[in-house]
Amino acid sequence: MPKMNSLIAKTSSHSQAMGPLNEPKPSAVRCATWSPTKQFICLLVLLAGSTGTTFPQRLPVCNILDYGAKADGQTVNTAAINQAIQACAKGGGGTVYVPSGTYLTGTIVMVSNITLHLEAGAVLKGSSNLSDYSMNGEQRHGLIFAQNAGNIAITGHGVVDGNGTQFMDLNKRRIEDDFDGQFTRQGKKYMYGDPDMGDGPVLPKDRPGNLVVFSECKNILIRDITIKDSPLWTLHLADCDHVNLTGIVILNGLAYANNDGIHCTTSRNIHISDCDISAGDDAICVTGFGQKKGVAENVTVNNCTLQSRSSGIRVGYGDNSIRNCVFQNLVIYGSNRGVGVFARDRGSIENILFSNITIETRLHTGHWWGHGEPLHVSAVPLYENIKAGEIKNIRFSNIIARGESGIVVYALKESPIQNLTLEQINLTILPTPLSASYGGNFDLRPVLDKVLAIFKHDIPGVFCRYVNGIKIQDLELHWVNPQADYLSHGIECENFQDLLVDGFRGRQALPGGKAAAIALNHGGKVIIRNCEALEGTETFLLHSDLTDQRLFINNDLSKARRAFQPDKVSFTSSGNILPPK
Repeated sequence: MPKMNSLIAKTSSHSQAMGPLNEPKPSAVRCATWSPTKQFICLLVLLAGSTGTTFPQRLPVCNILDYGAKADGQTVNTAAINQAIQACAKGGGGTVYVPSGTYLTGTIVMVSNITLHLEAGAVLKGSSNLSDYSMNGEQRHGLIFAQNAGNIAITGHGVVDGNGTQFMDLNKRRIEDDFDGQFTRQGKKYMYGDPDMGDGPVLPKDRPGNLVVFSECKNILIRDITIKDSPLWTLHLADCDHVNLTGIVILNGLAYANNDGIHCTTSRNIHISDCDISAGDDAICVTGFGQKKGVAENVTVNNCTLQSRSSGIRVGYGDNSIRNCVFQNLVIYGSNRGVGVFARDRGSIENILFSNITIETRLHTGHWWGHGEPLHVSAVPLYENIKAGEIKNIRFSNIIARGESGIVVYALKESPIQNLTLEQINLTILPTPLSASYGGNFDLRPVLDKVLAIFKHDIPGVFCRYVNGIKIQDLELHWVNPQADYLSHGIECENFQDLLVDGFRGRQALPGGKAAAIALNHGGKVIIRNCEALEGTETFLLHSDLTDQRLFINNDLSKARRAFQPDKVSFTSSGNILPPK
């Protein structure tokens, strides 16, 4: 929102330019000399007149300065801000106006029918005193909190500053015991050999709760504000319904763990658009966590730019199911993982679409979940005697990805993934400076069995395990200066059923050796068509223990050294260009 003086001045100038028959209205002239609160009301009236909107004659606007707030960056203004909110609420709701300046505060409690408007230059800065975040001596909260409320908005071009740096030990690295180094390619030296802080994460001190929390709320709007330096989750929507988040900037410390950007737990009808998010932990999460039974559903994310030391987008976890979500027109950069879909608890995940996304990932040092995968889908249990929930109907479409690892799709026999589509994927796998110290492993954390936490595994372009119904269509795979000996096949699938590879262009990573453009083991119902072996292909199709080999048609293998290994196959074949003899 423009500063009011300048916007009002523009209104007056426009009126004067119309000539003597259209003199500026006296109300517009008076506004420029009024207090900020009156200016704000006047601006709303002027805008209402220009758009035809009808407002009540008396707009309830409460300026926090009128309730004792001080913009000196030192006075704790918790009581003053909450008094302004309560005063507006008594009148049936209205706008709590925060003028330019820095206001130190503890927990602000939002209630129904309130808009918190942060003027440009206004900063709500979190106190460094933990006692300022408790309510009635009970649960510790963050900076802004609402529960069982509706019709709430936070607007303006101001800043919510979590002051998270005050709650971090920047000279100590956080270490967790959630994997066993003996299963990694590097053995016990994995991760613990880093000489300095590297990519973090740093060790958190005792810290406040999630920065901005809406719990069991309906009809929420957050627009145009900046949220920065959160010590924990930044914006948490817990069991909420009908939420619009648009034009938000989130700028968190990239070395801080658990400072997720936007985290929606068992929430419905959530629309996120035009946001710019940088976070140490996942940038945007949709999970099934929650104390009540429910479903996380009808979530859309559009036109956002995301950076994370974990996942740009994470879908999954929790006992409640997740369904009907669309993520499109996104840029993910500098991240550990691009997009991740994870079944770890009882909740199922279904009908999820990712489209029109560019992704750049790399390996990171330190205790971050992920291993440079642009796309990751996995179903493995986190707790004893609990089977991971079902993942089905997941589609990735029109993706351009550059990363230091390949696409990983991994499940166990008891919880296979159903109906996965990878279409129109342009994948480039880059060399990594961390090849010797971190490379050549899969990372499935968090997981019950530490054998599967971080473990040695060759890196193909695309890896699929225990998937029923795989469509890989129009995948183009390139390897840039491949040297690491753990780089392997172009596409590798094992323990699968119903596989379609259509329009694949690529090859294995390294010349010579046993890797192939496509490697299939223990599966059935296979169709391979319209594919092209690129220059340097050794074997196009390496296969073992396949049943029901259906079609092998219209494939160009002229640049491959051999078509099949072993040579005997039982596909119905036609229209193929085989390697020269």
